[in-house]
Amino acid sequence: MTGILGTLQEQYHTLIERHHNLPFLKATMAACALVATADGKVSFSERVRVDQIIETLEALQVYDPHEAVNIFVDYCDAILSAPSEGHPKVLGQLDLVKDNPETAALLIRICLAIAESNGKTSLIDQIEIVSLCSILELDPAHFGLYRTELMDQLPS
Repeated sequence: MTGILGTLQEQYHTLIERHHNLPFLKATMAACALVATADGKVSFSERVRVDQIIETLEALQVYDPHEAVNIFVDYCDAILSAPSEGHPKVLGQLDLVKDNPETAALLIRICLAIAESNGKTSLIDQIEIVSLCSILELDPAHFGLYRTELMDQLPS
């Protein structure tokens, strides 16, 4: 009987943790999608980086990786298929964590990891991340944004 009760208790704790972490999952996948689609396409290296993030973040390990990837893909599809409707809809998912500065800062670091997945951060990715910083009420300079070498990429 103890085995059954132990299993039920473990399943209950997993369900509670999944419920508690769902806003973080959605906000994380939304942030990843916003940066990944900033240039109009999602690269293979960006998809791989999303997989790495899902596997690395403890708060996301209670989810089946396919579930998280499906959310990411849905957000990317929404943005790419109808940007004027999809972008604000996906952006709205960040409201789920906006009131928590530590979580918001983690999202920006995740965005930087997505942006750097292609080897270097493009100007368009940086602009998207700076925009996300503004929405999340964070200082972009705190994350090393506005670097001189990226500003040099601006057309004269």
